[in-house]
Amino acid sequence: MIQKKSLGHGMAYFLLVLTVLFWSGNWVVGRGIRADVPPLALSFWRWLIAFVCLLPWAWPHLRSQWREMLRHWRILTLLGICGGACNNALTYLGVTFTTVANCAILAASTPIMIIGFSWALFGKRLRRLEWSGVALSVLGILAIVANGDIHTLLALQANIGDIWVLAAMLFWALYTVLLVCRPAGLHPFSFLAAISAIGLIALLPFYLWEIAGGQLINPSPAALGAIAYAGIFPALLGFIFWNMAVAEVGSNKAGFFMNLMPVFSIILSIIFLGEQPHLYHLAGIALILSGIYLTSSRR
Repeated sequence: MIQKKSLGHGMAYFLLVLTVLFWSGNWVVGRGIRADVPPLALSFWRWLIAFVCLLPWAWPHLRSQWREMLRHWRILTLLGICGGACNNALTYLGVTFTTVANCAILAASTPIMIIGFSWALFGKRLRRLEWSGVALSVLGILAIVANGDIHTLLALQANIGDIWVLAAMLFWALYTVLLVCRPAGLHPFSFLAAISAIGLIALLPFYLWEIAGGQLINPSPAALGAIAYAGIFPALLGFIFWNMAVAEVGSNKAGFFMNLMPVFSIILSIIFLGEQPHLYHLAGIALILSGIYLTSSRR
């Protein structure tokens, strides 16, 4: 088990930034290969790759801690379904139908959902300074999504993809808050292997239903590379880093780092798609980073 003293706040924040970078790339991948890889197939194979890569390191801990996992099967099952199955499958379903702009707005609701679950389940409250950070970050995201024009924001329309993404964020918020209940004696590798296996079991019947409906993977090099990326970076490394960081700084502070997604999406689009930055991008990024600084500050 990774003890708190082995991970400082600075390293925890660094891992959160890396994780959100991986997940921002995951959105780009999910939307970019939607014609070649159906959403449930991408979610299933992503977790299968993560599980297979993790198994050699997790196996000794699984053998020694299987009784402990059986004693805590209820919370492990809940975490596996929320974080391993529902969040990923619904995210890929959502980006198939909706725009990146709409996803960015919906992702901004995740910290608020985390705060709500933290209050409802554990009675946690935010300081006034942290609420100011929430407001700044959301303002920054809206500035980016609206292209600096309020009329653009008002013209956005919801569709079925928005509903899927909103549901995905809801499951992720619940997963993040419930991490405080994970068995303290489990090694991080055995914990992640357990919730990965549970997520795979939960996804399997829906994946088979997708196959029966004629939605198959087109095994192009781009599709296979995208599946490999999704399994190694957002699923395996992303979950390891996120779980470690949440254990150090708490779910509320970790949740605010989700607001970095539109920031990284802009950077990735500039690098890989040749899109040009604008002044409202810089203003939005400044607001988001200021909000994260306020919410992550210990004073």
